[in-house]
Amino acid sequence: MNIAKHIPNTITSMNLFCGLMGVIFTFQGRFDIAFYMMLAGAFCDFCDGLAARALKAYSELGKQLDSLADMVSFGTLPALLLHRLMLVTQGETIWCYAPLLIAVFSALRLAKFNIDERQSENFIGLATPACAIICGSFACYLTKNPSSVMLEWAMTPWFIPVVSLILCGLLVSEIPMFSMKFKKSSAGTPAHKQRLTFLALAALTCILVPVMKLNWTMIPLLIFTIYIIMNLGIFLFCRK
Repeated sequence: MNIAKHIPNTITSMNLFCGLMGVIFTFQGRFDIAFYMMLAGAFCDFCDGLAARALKAYSELGKQLDSLADMVSFGTLPALLLHRLMLVTQGETIWCYAPLLIAVFSALRLAKFNIDERQSENFIGLATPACAIICGSFACYLTKNPSSVMLEWAMTPWFIPVVSLILCGLLVSEIPMFSMKFKKSSAGTPAHKQRLTFLALAALTCILVPVMKLNWTMIPLLIFTIYIIMNLGIFLFCRK
């Protein structure tokens, strides 16, 4: 029995487990721990691909399991986080169910990714982990900084629903979004320069956030917001 071929699927299963734990902590009102579980799931999601490539342990089972795990960790969990956040800040209204659409559109995004052969190098539309981390870091930041001006935004009846709808649109959009796959063959290309620019902005964000005495959870929120803005700018203004 070749144990090595089961290592990637085991790591993927850990992603799923982290997502389930995040859901539990969300219903307990521990948005901070739920976000940490989301980050742990994202780490596992990154590592299972590395393990599969290193061990040459690719399988159709692993591909499907990865999508199912991502649906929980990066589809259901962020949707519930924003839903519960609205319940806490505003009480039960019809608008507090709008964030649940993130789970629906994440499922569409993951299904589309599995059959779309154009996304082997870069993404078409926003990747589910990026969408999830934006939602999770926002909820966690408010937990850590209840006096933040962002709480005032969250308490308005329109902010979270509008952000949710924007993210839903980006998930299934046809907007090209660069991945962080660096290859020797891409050196000097516009895509390579875009990745380097993004990394420089991400590093600057990591420096400025503690300098401004903001909670560290602002870092992933800003980094992935910058990522979206960069890709939208490239799509709108740099197309040939």
